Amino acid sequence: MQKLIKKTDIDKIISTLEGWKCIDNKKGIEKTFKFTNFNQAFSFMQKCALKSEEMNHHPEWTNVYNLVRIKLTTHDSGGLTALDVSLAKYINKIGKLK
Repeated sequence: MQKLIKKTDIDKIISTLEGWKCIDNKKGIEKTFKFTNFNQAFSFMQKCALKSEEMNHHPEWTNVYNLVRIKLTTHDSGGLTALDVSLAKYINKIGKLK
């Protein structure tokens, strides 16, 4: 089980993750990515899925045409952990590669 990030540290950490915001009383983070078309959105989701599987940490997400909304939390730990932060950083990196 992953160690929870202290609530007092969450705002500082989230400020380093461009575009992510806290949700669920700081138990998770969320971001919406907008792409030019469905193919770009789906390609982005495929890259996220491969990395998520490698990390054994899977996001909650929705996709409608060119929008992908992603929520990250570590369910076994009951909140935000370093695993979420690490995956968010990767997702931001590939989200810029449109």
